[in-house]
Amino acid sequence: MSTRASVSGWLKSRFPIDRENMMLRLQEPVPNHLKRWWWCLGGMPAYLFVVQMVTGIILTFYYVPEPSKAYDSVWRITNEVPFGWWVRSLHKWSANLMIVSVILHTLRVFFTGAFRAPRELNWVFGAVLLILTLAFGFTGYSLVYEQLAYWGLTVATNLTEAVPLIGEHLARFARGGDTVGQDTLSRFFVLHIGILPTAVIGFLMLHIGMVRTHGVTELHFKDEQPGKNTFRFYPDHILTELIIGIGLLIVISAVAVIFPLELADKADPLVTPAHIKPEWYFYFTFRWLKLAGLTPAVLTIGLAAALFVLWPFIDKGITAVVKRDLTVPIGVLSVLALLLLTLWEALAH
Repeated sequence: MSTRASVSGWLKSRFPIDRENMMLRLQEPVPNHLKRWWWCLGGMPAYLFVVQMVTGIILTFYYVPEPSKAYDSVWRITNEVPFGWWVRSLHKWSANLMIVSVILHTLRVFFTGAFRAPRELNWVFGAVLLILTLAFGFTGYSLVYEQLAYWGLTVATNLTEAVPLIGEHLARFARGGDTVGQDTLSRFFVLHIGILPTAVIGFLMLHIGMVRTHGVTELHFKDEQPGKNTFRFYPDHILTELIIGIGLLIVISAVAVIFPLELADKADPLVTPAHIKPEWYFYFTFRWLKLAGLTPAVLTIGLAAALFVLWPFIDKGITAVVKRDLTVPIGVLSVLALLLLTLWEALAH
């Protein structure tokens, strides 16, 4: 018996996989609209999450989650560790692109009505993933412990105090005391590298599992040829996803080189910056806070988040009452409102 045959036999005995059955599963039909890459946005956040995990693990080897050392450790990563500036830039830009891709995927699902029965729970899982992604971004930039990061933590925990009944307890737990300090940074570090990744992986598995259970929502277009509404998952769709993944790596690598991250001033609890702004994806909440006031803003944002997560069930109730599909007008008004608040805050001084 040849060495190749021996190795093949050993592998088959240890991994008794039915190759023919596996190939049949890989060749299952996929809706024709997925030939267009802009309909394949669901895989983009998964690719970027892998980039986040790899670069995050590398950064963790050098980062020190202590108020007196956090900023200096990030400075060392940026200026002394070989290619540290590039890894840190990849981590940050892939995080921003991940947020953009999750938002675009959510909008696609919303405006095509793909959240309706029997896919309501998959919308819930996806909505939770968007919220977790935003939390990832917030906890991540807080760890740099720059001036704006420190005061962003202060503002966020103060906002948490405005939550009725439990707000004060939540804020104290998040800070680890009455003010932002050592315990605050430790908590956000654990959130960022432990709790949030575990939650994202869990909900991602549920999300993908539901897609596999119910299948991809089929969309039809006028230019489709009769009788050709599907194509093969392997190799056709796999190649599309592979091209998207490689394209993403090229884009974020180029952006990381062209726009490397810098460091702002070190956190100083005794000096309040003249202008405090969060990351761009929280501009709308910051502007709404200024317009509505602390408690009303917190309550309305919480209500909006709940409506967002539970939208499939709310949409069903609205349709039953008014006998019309109001998804598109409600969605357009909501997106315009968020864009208006975001641009308003972006242009404000």
